[in-house]
Amino acid sequence: MNYSLHRDAERELGEAARFYRREAGRAVANRFLIEFERICELLSANPELGIPTQGQRRRFPLHGFPYSIIYRPAPDGLRILVVRHQSRDPTSREQQR
Repeated sequence: MNYSLHRDAERELGEAARFYRREAGRAVANRFLIEFERICELLSANPELGIPTQGQRRRFPLHGFPYSIIYRPAPDGLRILVVRHQSRDPTSREQQR
């Protein structure tokens, strides 16, 4: 199964990776991206693993990083809607997607 990113989720992922690279170095930024990919592959194979939120959306945390992926199953795979820092207000943009 495949996955795709909402344009805002893609931007959020890039911002987080740049933050880790700037503040903690390339190795930590790479670990963050590897963990993101690992979780996306896991959820693509098992979309029901995430915690249900609103509608058909689900949430799943990244291991070792304070981020969660908000996603929904889609006919052609998984749609990543949000890459959210866990202390960010969940109502900020998530409901618009």
